Amino acid sequence: MTRRFRLPLMWTVLRGRGNSSTPQRIALMRRYLRLFDVSTIRFLLADREFVGRAWTDFLCENNIPFAVRLREDLRITTQEGHELRLDARLHWRRRGKTLTGWLGVGRDRGRHRLSFAAKPLKDGEWLILATNATPRAALDGYARRWAIECLFADAKTRGLNLEDTRLTHPRKLALLMAIVALAVAWAGRAAKDLLGTRWPPRKAHGYLAKSWFRTGFDHIRNRLRSDPIQAIAPWTRIARKNHNIRRVV
Repeated sequence: MTRRFRLPLMWTVLRGRGNSSTPQRIALMRRYLRLFDVSTIRFLLADREFVGRAWTDFLCENNIPFAVRLREDLRITTQEGHELRLDARLHWRRRGKTLTGWLGVGRDRGRHRLSFAAKPLKDGEWLILATNATPRAALDGYARRWAIECLFADAKTRGLNLEDTRLTHPRKLALLMAIVALAVAWAGRAAKDLLGTRWPPRKAHGYLAKSWFRTGFDHIRNRLRSDPIQAIAPWTRIARKNHNIRRVV
């Protein structure tokens, strides 16, 4: 995730429906760590579907800072040894909305002590995070996770319509994902070339009239019809920069 737009970097195509398992998530992170140093990870952000004691233990043991959202009914063990549900803790109005403890209870308790931070949302729900960083850093970092949802929309309904594919073979889907990732990078570079240091214009309510992705995507589509050479110019600058990086390394 860059300051202005998001890029898919690494993925695993899953067979069948449903969420990824803990071993699959760990395998993906190990692939990343074979290519990049752990210091390149500022924060690993994950929604409520991506929680688990083995998963958070792996992140702690590899010094990966994370902020993972939790369900309100999840059971934890506090630093004082109390076993309780998170929603019960939230009803202690006179106490702070942070605490320290472990995911799970009894023999199912995680190995590493974590911090938990809670914040009420406008819709009446609670944002509850487990983190191996400070609670404030976790809450501030998690606020940027919405940018990942925007990336999904760019790749699907608001942009490249990835969900319309009829491909089912994992290798073909993986290739399609690679093409989508390249297209998103191309659109981001086109927006950067078009706007420079400026941001896209905003509407009266304060939100961008067009996202960075949409700005670059529309520019590329218009140029492909009128001036194809100009349309691919941002992509050639990406390729040239990557070539220079390989030479330095």
